[in-house]
Amino acid sequence: MSEDVRQTEADPDAATDIEGGGQSRGRPAEGLLDSGRGDETFGDSRGLNHWRESVISHPGLDERGNVFFAAIEMTRMPMILTDPNQPDNPIAFANKAFLDLTGYEESEVLGRNCRFLQGANTDREAVAALRETVNAGGSIALEILNYKRDGTPFWNAVFIGPVFDQQGKLAYQFASQLDVTRRRNSEQSFRQAQKMESIGQLTAGLAHDFNNLLQVVNGNLELLSSCVDGERAKRYIDNARTAADRGAKLTRQLLAFARKTRLSPKPTDLSHLVSDFVDVIESSLGSQVQLQLNLRRRLPRVMVDGEQLEMALLNVLMNARDAMPGGGLVTVATSHVHLNGDSAARQLPEGDYVALEVRDEGEGMTSDVIERATEPFFTTKTQGKGTGLGLAMASGFVQQSRGRLEIESAPGAGATLRFLFPVARDQDEDGDERAPERQVAVIENRSRDAEHLLVVEDSAEVLELAIEILEAAGYRVTTAESGEIALRIFEKAQPGTFDLLFTDLVMPGGINGLMLADKVREQDPEIGILLTTGYNEELVIAGPDRPHKDVLGKPYRRSELLDRVRQALNNRAHLSEARRIPSDYGSAEA
Repeated sequence: MSEDVRQTEADPDAATDIEGGGQSRGRPAEGLLDSGRGDETFGDSRGLNHWRESVISHPGLDERGNVFFAAIEMTRMPMILTDPNQPDNPIAFANKAFLDLTGYEESEVLGRNCRFLQGANTDREAVAALRETVNAGGSIALEILNYKRDGTPFWNAVFIGPVFDQQGKLAYQFASQLDVTRRRNSEQSFRQAQKMESIGQLTAGLAHDFNNLLQVVNGNLELLSSCVDGERAKRYIDNARTAADRGAKLTRQLLAFARKTRLSPKPTDLSHLVSDFVDVIESSLGSQVQLQLNLRRRLPRVMVDGEQLEMALLNVLMNARDAMPGGGLVTVATSHVHLNGDSAARQLPEGDYVALEVRDEGEGMTSDVIERATEPFFTTKTQGKGTGLGLAMASGFVQQSRGRLEIESAPGAGATLRFLFPVARDQDEDGDERAPERQVAVIENRSRDAEHLLVVEDSAEVLELAIEILEAAGYRVTTAESGEIALRIFEKAQPGTFDLLFTDLVMPGGINGLMLADKVREQDPEIGILLTTGYNEELVIAGPDRPHKDVLGKPYRRSELLDRVRQALNNRAHLSEARRIPSDYGSAEA
């Protein structure tokens, strides 16, 4: 509070700035009513010359025929004068801009104390600071939450200063106001975005390291299961693997929140997606919750990863179910939305969007809960009822898909959660009808020497596990612990020594997995490349046109590793296929 309130004591004798041949004089503010970092209300302009207190020779309010009164009534800056010599310091004058700001008529404000502008969420400390300064006849500048006549809250940048007569008696208190709600909201949104970005970076880093640990745990449990006999021992191993799988699911949710998940977007009709998913939705909601669908037909398509959207939608629906312990109605609706003048307020570019809404009849949320609802691990549920990652994952996925997740709710009024996705430029009618065929790696009968793999991994435990799996499958393996070491090994080897580069994506030093793959591919265009990572930040940054996009996510199973290695080796044939020599004449042109 001390940083936001700036006060000075009154001294009529210090009013040495004389105007109108002595008709009035004032005491310049000299920047004393600005905070140490500059007055945020007016940007970098500090209040040096404006009066913080004044002395006048004609204290009456009856003379209203001069140009100065016209200026007061024509300005867009709200101003009032109060009379501290009357009981309760009532308003003696309010200009038209003040009436415009607050929505009151003049007859409704004259004779009343300014406290009618206060409301339920007005800071009591700010009110006390105002009262103390006014009673002492001093000056003050602060920002306070006030309320308009219709109950709308607004942030009010208030300046109050004393007006004395020639004898030094306090005649009036002057107050100017400025609606700074938009600036305050922008600052709050910026701070929230910074906080969420910091949490996201921390979360992604933790998930990456945790995936490396899970890789070691999962891989060794898988190897151990093939060496152990006895149902009891196998049951223990299966329980441990189940727990590790739950840990892997948790890290996937963390990465989704941090917007580090690798997405496979394609043109999708959201109404069709919900219709195809409705059986899963109904079984997840249970018998106590009724499901109502309001799905628009012929909606434009949006570019989303269908599987990730289904997961995000299911998380939101689970929250809706939990908000209605006694049952109720959940509505899933789709619609076409055009953002124009309100796009900036929703932090989205102007244009056409498709909305996917989930409405429930639950307990609703307070504004404080709404503000924190998408933070990871924040939950209002009892312990053991939820991880607090559902909405965080959904929000991260929507942002990564260039959309926005909006929450509207009030205590006792249920909640509406709205996914907004931009309309796809490519409106291919068959875009989401044909699922891409999965390429199954064919295991070749290798009669020649075993393929030689260059494996690069900075985690010693993960590297050891990869060596054991690959060598047991008959591959020759050379290892490196960093991109620099791997590049030196590759450059010293004879051309064609290595058949495949299998490298971690994120490694310390100056060469990460993508950079290493680029340098290796430049020197040997036919080498197979397989990347692995605990999260896909580098690949997301690189974009969809990267020539080597084959990425194996951690933690992976033995069968997954061997399948993807064989697939990458087999795909080398596509790189060496001879290209047709183009005609000297080119194609026909009109």
